[in-house]
Amino acid sequence: MPVTKMEIKSRTSYANGQVFGYAGAYEQLDGVFHFAVDPKNAANETIADLELAPTDSDGLVRFLSDFRILQPVDPKLGNRRILMDVPNRGKQLAIRNINSGPDQSPDAPIDPGNGFLMREGYSIVWCAWQHDVPDVPGMLRVDVPDAVTPDGPVSGKIVVTFQLNAPSQVEFLSSRNHRAYTASDVSEQAAVMTVQEHEDGPEQIIPRDQWSFARLENGQLVPDSSHVHLTTGFEPGKVYQVIYTTTGAPVVGLGMLATRDSAVFLQHASSGDGNPLAGSIDHSYTFGVSQSGRYLRLFLYLGLNFDEEGRKVFDGFMPHVAGGKMGEFNNRFAQPSSQATRSGNSLFPFSDTAQTDPETGLTDGLLSRLSARGDLPKVMYTHTPSEYWAGHGSLMHTDLTGSRDLDLPDEVRIYIFAGSQHALPTFPPEDNDADGFHGQHSFSVVDYRGLLRAALSNLDRWVTTGEAPPPSQYPRIDDGTTVPPQGVAGAFESIPGVKLPNPMRRFTRLDFGPDPRVPTKTPAVIGKVFPHLVSAVDGDANEVAGISMPLITVPLATHTGWNLRHEDIGGGGQVLSTGGASGGTLRGSTIPFAATRKERESSGDPRLSIEERYTSKEQYLELVKQAAKEKVGQRYLLEEDLEPVLEQAAQLYDYLASHVAETQAAAD
Repeated sequence: MPVTKMEIKSRTSYANGQVFGYAGAYEQLDGVFHFAVDPKNAANETIADLELAPTDSDGLVRFLSDFRILQPVDPKLGNRRILMDVPNRGKQLAIRNINSGPDQSPDAPIDPGNGFLMREGYSIVWCAWQHDVPDVPGMLRVDVPDAVTPDGPVSGKIVVTFQLNAPSQVEFLSSRNHRAYTASDVSEQAAVMTVQEHEDGPEQIIPRDQWSFARLENGQLVPDSSHVHLTTGFEPGKVYQVIYTTTGAPVVGLGMLATRDSAVFLQHASSGDGNPLAGSIDHSYTFGVSQSGRYLRLFLYLGLNFDEEGRKVFDGFMPHVAGGKMGEFNNRFAQPSSQATRSGNSLFPFSDTAQTDPETGLTDGLLSRLSARGDLPKVMYTHTPSEYWAGHGSLMHTDLTGSRDLDLPDEVRIYIFAGSQHALPTFPPEDNDADGFHGQHSFSVVDYRGLLRAALSNLDRWVTTGEAPPPSQYPRIDDGTTVPPQGVAGAFESIPGVKLPNPMRRFTRLDFGPDPRVPTKTPAVIGKVFPHLVSAVDGDANEVAGISMPLITVPLATHTGWNLRHEDIGGGGQVLSTGGASGGTLRGSTIPFAATRKERESSGDPRLSIEERYTSKEQYLELVKQAAKEKVGQRYLLEEDLEPVLEQAAQLYDYLASHVAETQAAAD
């Protein structure tokens, strides 16, 4: 078995011994998995550069990975299921997303939120997979070896992309302060820096004598292989690329084997092997958010759901807000946290169903390798409209001409949460965040986490009893619920002060050479644009496709999956992405209705005002309650989430009603 040791470094009571229903109290285990994998085993053949990793005397590649587990103190009280939450940049997100837990620093004790996963009896597992996570307490990292050739460490070209919100003269050569690929030679004259007005704008080369690999120290320029300095300064809103030579190529795909082999160990290893879950697990599911959702899509694509001995790893997958993308998680000089669209994030295939790209002649599908084995897991994709406005969401389920819907495999469901945004919402509405991302509209307040809880419950029933989950809900061509972005321009631009993003996000074909895992064309050669479709909208500019929470069907505002960069952070009018250039965590918008008819008519807003729609708060909440009950009956929402939905609706009504009172007082 590839796990040679499970080293438990600490075992502590969780949440001060809180009792979670029938599952009782939980405990937290932290430690390190030790791995030794066979580079010649066919189950590992899709891992890039594995053949170049150093081996021990047994011909095995060794590496380490941090882990964390929350499990019932009495394993007999658990539900005999693992939920492996794939860490996102070293952080654990399932509790925040599924349990509606608070946003926390990585080193804070994990707040259980509403305790849903614990009340259900899950053993929740995190195993690190990302090699470049910074040294921050509480964040999980995998330690992998570098690829080595007979001539020594591997060197090659790399592209680092960034977009700023404020002026600066020095930038770190990595996303989110993760470990950087350093420049092999700070004096490299062949290195190139370019600037664009936006990610798809024409590139202008900045003369080499105007920038350097350096940082400022006490006002003095100091050569530095992990920073770049621009004499005239980096301008907010513009997109910069640095193309240079680096040396040292970690075998980053080993992180994917850490996920695979730790999950198998916890299901099959004995207590004598040091497995704390021995004999208490029957089924395993995995969940990933954004980056880690894209990671799960690549995990599926690479056929890694079977280990070296042919054992199945996960019975069910829940990639959340991943859209049609995968990521830089298994290629040479991979930057897992990069959001650059012109990177390995954006490669064909996008759909589970195999299809042929009419432009390149390539034929492939996300599930093609696993389909060939005849044993597909259950896959439940959950998304927001942000992934569609980012340019890639519709590629999951339409053909590559954008002219017809694809048939989904029986084992797959796709659910779009209408009117929500990629990032979790906050309340009250705000248009700015702590990282300086400022939007032209308040961020979306639609909270979809109740839908995630229902989705996991449906996935569990699907796996354990064979009961099919509710039908997929996503924008379709055949029923007219999906259109090109320009098809909704009239509805949005009739609202005072609202315009669509400009330029619109798009995905293009990229050529990195014969094997994208080991790029030979850096930067990639750019090809033709892929089609881009979004949900159609109603007269209020709210989306008609997907699962609509009551805030959409009984609205107080227009809710979107996109927002625009404010002029004060540069790039005004471009899509607002809190992950920097070319993707990241897209923010949505909540654009309130006018409070009164007089206010609406004065502004020229075609959407009926709140006072014209609802006679009272009580009437509004009764409509919300009926809409929520309908979702419960359809199994898109759980009974226990009726009250939270009503509370959210009441909060928003009160918030906007205070504006009604202010408007009326001003009129008097």
